Parts: sequence; structure tokens; C-alpha cells
Amino acid sequence: MSPRLNRKLVLEARSHVDDGAGGSTTSWIALGTLWGEIAARSGGPGSEGGQQIHAQRVRITVRGAPVGATNRPVPGERFLCDGHVYLIDAVSEADAGGQYLTCLVHEELAP
Repeated sequence: MSPRLNRKLVLEARSHVDDGAGGSTTSWIALGTLWGEIAARSGGPGSEGGQQIHAQRVRITVRGAPVGATNRPVPGERFLCDGHVYLIDAVSEADAGGQYLTCLVHEELAP
């Protein structure tokens, strides 16, 4: 059965911008829009930067794309969808023909 690609996702890549004082700031650059299916996996407590967070684990399925293509998600990028931010942890082919990709992501929620 084919996934229902009914959610509009903006794929973004991290960019480091020189701050002019010897450091840098992080910003995000939109790479494009993909349609995908979002399915919850699990959730649980975690920590980041010494702060307690709740990490919601999610599986997002999108159309396949060749390795190296800008519309192929890679770990470290993120998806934006309806006010949610999903950080990409892993990407793999969902089927033998590579028609779809499975992205394992997490959304961090405040406690």
C-alpha cells in the first residue's frame, strides 16, 4: 500500500553565518517543499544543553530522490509542517525500488 503523502513539508538545511565578531550564528535555509506522510513512533523524556525536554519520535515518508539531490533529506536537516519542527535523525529507502524514503525524525517539545 502506498503512503498518503498529504502533509506539506518545508525541507530546511542548517547554515552558519559569520557574526562579524569571530563567531557564527545558525540559521536555516529552505531547500524546497515536499509532500509526506507523518506517523508517530514514540516519545519520552530526554535532555539537550542541560535542559529537560520531551522528544516526540516520528516517521515521515516522502517521495524518493537520488543521493546528493537537494530534495533528498539528510540527517541534520529539518522539516517544518504546521508550526512543528522535525529534526532529521536518519534517512533510508522505504522500498526496494527507492520510490519512497523513510525519515526518522524527532520533534522536541517543552516539558
